[in-house]
Amino acid sequence: MFDLDAIQAALRQFGFDGWLLYDFRGSNILAQRVLKMPAGFHGSRRYFYFIPASGQPRKLVHRIETDVLDHLPGEKTIYLRWQELEAGVAELVSGCGTVAMEYSPRNGNPYISRVDAGTVELVRAFGCTVVSSGDLISMFESVLSPEQLDSHLQASEITNSAYARVWAFIAERVRATGSVQEQEVCEQILQHFEEHGATTYSPPIVGVNANGGNPHYATGTGANTMIREGDFVLVDLWARLKPAGSCYSDLTRTGYVGSEVPERFTQVFKVVAAARDAGVACARDAFTAGRPVTGGEVDDAVRAVIEQAGYGQYFCHRTGHNLAQEVHGNGTHMDNLETCDTRRILPGTLFTIEPGIYLPDFGVRSEINVYVELDGSGVRVTGGPLQTEVVAILK
Repeated sequence: MFDLDAIQAALRQFGFDGWLLYDFRGSNILAQRVLKMPAGFHGSRRYFYFIPASGQPRKLVHRIETDVLDHLPGEKTIYLRWQELEAGVAELVSGCGTVAMEYSPRNGNPYISRVDAGTVELVRAFGCTVVSSGDLISMFESVLSPEQLDSHLQASEITNSAYARVWAFIAERVRATGSVQEQEVCEQILQHFEEHGATTYSPPIVGVNANGGNPHYATGTGANTMIREGDFVLVDLWARLKPAGSCYSDLTRTGYVGSEVPERFTQVFKVVAAARDAGVACARDAFTAGRPVTGGEVDDAVRAVIEQAGYGQYFCHRTGHNLAQEVHGNGTHMDNLETCDTRRILPGTLFTIEPGIYLPDFGVRSEINVYVELDGSGVRVTGGPLQTEVVAILK
């Protein structure tokens, strides 16, 4: 449900005079979600919806699509000519100093940059300062409803239990035939999801040895994808319940095909686990103290542990991402590497912490999901107990 009061309260909280939501042919999915556009909506003309910090919203729509915003409150202006559109935008933002839009300075955060440069120029031409709506998007796109949180927790049980099946299947096949293909393990995971009412947008990652050293490896078949005794295996899997609006769980764990894990694997895993735990502590300490914390700060805390251990060059991606209806959601990411995410981590949101060390012959990643309590009182890790050691698959 569209909640005007909540949006206007947020605008006042962040010190913005208004929020100008704009879309053209689906170019701004974030605006569509905030405006609760009907499922399957496809517009062919530009529309604008302006929400002031106080007072009534205003609409600007094209003459052949006059009804696109009729489900929302506010007065409507109809344009036909482009000159009328520009005059209409000027009227929408008249008297406003700071206007939030889906814009990121220097495209520092492409998840937010959904409004084209020309439209930003147009709004600036009317004397407005355009600021990023990033924190607003995090609040209204990624704060989970109680139902969504429950769907995530149910998905977490499914993804967590998938690992017991994975390790048992690898052990059974290796003992029986000497090897098993990555793809066979992948199919077991997908079958597990189906049996438990879950789905995923893409197959999981099962990477043996050097394949696990590729952060975005795609599970394959062939000679170098056979898992045998003495091999190291990375498994990254994600799923959600099938009903629309359900939220994902996304976990990564590692195992060794043997009864005793060699020290070189254990050493690297301990560094990754310590970095992961430092990220949780960073977020937990901030919320316990009642102070704001950004995604970039969590990334810095995690990355520092790996760099201090001498593996900095082998950690080649951000620490984590927002988790919601998509695996990579549109809320705050744990990132001060690939982007500079200065957005605050907000109560009621969910994110991953997934540091990794990727060496030429194997890779270690430990991925967990962290939920911030809706009242901001603290954080909790979902998806089962933290992995504290490499799984000895044949033990």
